[in-house]
Amino acid sequence: MRILLVEDSRADARLIVEGMLETKARITLNVAEDGEAAMDYLRRQGRYEDADAPDLILLDLNLPGKDGREVLADIMADEKLRRIPVVVLTTSKAEEDVTRCYELGANCYITKPVGLDRFIDVVKSIEEFWLDVVTLPEG
Repeated sequence: MRILLVEDSRADARLIVEGMLETKARITLNVAEDGEAAMDYLRRQGRYEDADAPDLILLDLNLPGKDGREVLADIMADEKLRRIPVVVLTTSKAEEDVTRCYELGANCYITKPVGLDRFIDVVKSIEEFWLDVVTLPEG
């Protein structure tokens, strides 16, 4: 499975990688540190022209420049991208963010837990659900 992680926090990105390394799943994880880079990756532009399309996107909302809400809107407005499942993984617990993300087409919304062990457990559960439970469209 190919996952695009859109996350500006290196600490959170590292925790996500650690959580995924604890499983035996075969995952290719690419990281975009802001919304512009994420859209370039998804559209295979610039330095990402040879990028493989992801099977799943993990999207933080609070990004520098183009924020996660804008990225989500851009993904869902693009016929080629909108079929890629988007999991919003963010610190925001604001009801307006939750509602807006679902209105924009997010497949699920997860608030990042505070503790290290809980954070890794959440990452593992995301991985387990999207790799073992659901059926995703090919390529």
